Amino acid sequence: MESVEFLDRGADRVALHAYPADDAPTLAVLWPAMGVPARYYRHFAAALNADGVEVVVADLRGTGDSTPRPSRSSRYGLAELTTDVEAVLDALKPRRAGRRTLLVGHSLGGQVCALHLAVRHAAGLDPGVDGLALLAVGLPYWRCYPGFTGPGTLAFTQAIAAASTVLGVWPGWGFGGRQSRPVIQGWAHTARTGRYPALDGVDVEASLAGVRLPVLAVDMEADQYTPAPTVDRLTAKLSAAAVVREHYSAADAGSPIDHFTWARHGAPLAARVAAWATTL
Repeated sequence: MESVEFLDRGADRVALHAYPADDAPTLAVLWPAMGVPARYYRHFAAALNADGVEVVVADLRGTGDSTPRPSRSSRYGLAELTTDVEAVLDALKPRRAGRRTLLVGHSLGGQVCALHLAVRHAAGLDPGVDGLALLAVGLPYWRCYPGFTGPGTLAFTQAIAAASTVLGVWPGWGFGGRQSRPVIQGWAHTARTGRYPALDGVDVEASLAGVRLPVLAVDMEADQYTPAPTVDRLTAKLSAAAVVREHYSAADAGSPIDHFTWARHGAPLAARVAAWATTL
């Protein structure tokens, strides 16, 4: 049965949705895509539970049950989302004791997990977790998109960034949910340049190359936002990591899937993640 806890992060609160599994040897901490509430992953969490994995899904700041909603006064960006990963892992230490811990990320959530590991490496710290599963996670660099979708992606991302600058917040018109301006600016920077901005003075581009831990990276069939080349672009930055690259198809899922709907047809993928976790 799902339970919800809250972690204070200054003026913000991050909601943690726990899906216990008795005697599970693995704890997975899942970070959602931009604008996607944690409860969207309840079917995937249940499938992981059935495969012997306890799950905690964190709502990103301002999304789902995390409060408050982003406004013109919101100042948090990628740096703060990245430090939230560390804070949540610290808060879960009693639950993690005696278990292997996986970071599992979808889209933006996976990016901040990777950035968290880069920041730890820059500080001379070990990863602190046993593995990283990236599910539909890529670098949204416009040159990675095929044909005319590349320039279209560039125009789309930069228009959203421009709107967030003018409005002081991204209202979520048709994409990404309501977001703070700095989150959108950081996301648009990677789409434009293919590189992450420095986070609190840390060159995360250089630090990503030093991260050493097992990584499972899965692209999804018919993914309109994170096609396979964007996943490859991100995993190439993790050059010291032991990366396993896989593809999740509609045939695997038993249903048509895309960037979001894989999570509702993810039981076979959950089994893959759980089996991979046993190898760590």
